[in-house]
Amino acid sequence: MNLKTLQQPSYASGEQQKRFADLERETIQIWPIKSPHTFCNHFVSSPPTNSETASHCYPNASSGSGSRTVRRTVEFGRTYVVRPKGKHQATVVWLHGLGDNGSSWSQLLDNLPLPNIKWICPTAPTRPVTVLGGFPCTAWFDEGELSEDGPKDIEGLDTSASHIANLLSTEPSDVKLGIGGFSMGAACALYSATCFVQGRYGNGSPYPVNFNAIVGLSGWLPGGQNLRNRIEVSHDALRRAASLPILLCHGVCDEVVPYQFGERSSQILSSVGFRFVTFKSYQGLGHYTVPKEMEEVCQWLNASLVT
Repeated sequence: MNLKTLQQPSYASGEQQKRFADLERETIQIWPIKSPHTFCNHFVSSPPTNSETASHCYPNASSGSGSRTVRRTVEFGRTYVVRPKGKHQATVVWLHGLGDNGSSWSQLLDNLPLPNIKWICPTAPTRPVTVLGGFPCTAWFDEGELSEDGPKDIEGLDTSASHIANLLSTEPSDVKLGIGGFSMGAACALYSATCFVQGRYGNGSPYPVNFNAIVGLSGWLPGGQNLRNRIEVSHDALRRAASLPILLCHGVCDEVVPYQFGERSSQILSSVGFRFVTFKSYQGLGHYTVPKEMEEVCQWLNASLVT
C-alpha cells in the first residue's frame, strides 16, 4: 500500500479514509511506553489549554482585483514537553505523523537515555487531508500524492514551520536546537531544515531559527526536485547546508511512505550540498519504529547535540 492507492475511489468510505491515519498511530505501539500518569518529567506546556492558536501572515496573497496581506489563523493542538533529567544542553522539537498527536511521542521520548535533551512535542492542526479524500485529521500540511515536483501546500508547511520556530524562540542561547519527526512529521522537519538553510520560508519571509541537527524517520523531502536552484544561488545557504548534520532512517518494507522516497531524499540532500547526511535502512521494517532504530537515533543525537 502507498499514498497513491489511498487516493483511489475504493477508499471513499469514512472508515477506509481513516486507515492511513490509523497506520500512523500504530507506529510506536511496539515500543514499551509508560502510562502518562507515571511521568515525573512529563507535563503539558503552560498554560494547559486544549489548543495553542498561532496567527500567520502571508504577504502577496491576492484577493479580488488587488493584492493584500491575508491573515490566516490556525489552531494547533496541545504541546507536550519532556524536561531534561540532567543538564539542559539541547532542545529538540519532535513532530508526529498524520492523524497522531504530541502525547504519544512524548511518552516514547521520555524513556530514551538522553538526559540532557529537552523535548517539545506539538500537536498539528486538524484539517481536511486530500490523500484521505478530505477526511479531517491532525496534519502539518495538506498532502495528496508523494512527488518530487514540490509540495502543493506551501502555506501549510510555512505555517507549521513558523509554529516550530515560535516554540524554539525562548530557548536559552547556549542550548543547541534540533528538529525531528516521523512520516509527515519528518517531512515537515526536513522542510524546516531547508527554510533554515535558505534563511527564509517558502513565502520569502525571514526564517529566525538556527538548527544544529535534523532527524527524519520514515519520511520524505517536500519539494526536493527544486531544492538545488534555491540553495546554490546563495553562499550563506551553501555554508549552512554543508555544516548541518541530518539523520534519515527508513524501513525497507514501509508500505505507507515507500523506502525509495527516503532513499531519494537522502540522495537529493547530499547532491545539493548537505555534507553530513546519514541514511540508515532497516530490513523487514514497515511504517513504524523499533528499539534498534531508536537506539541509533539516541547515539546520533548524543554525538550531534550533547558531546
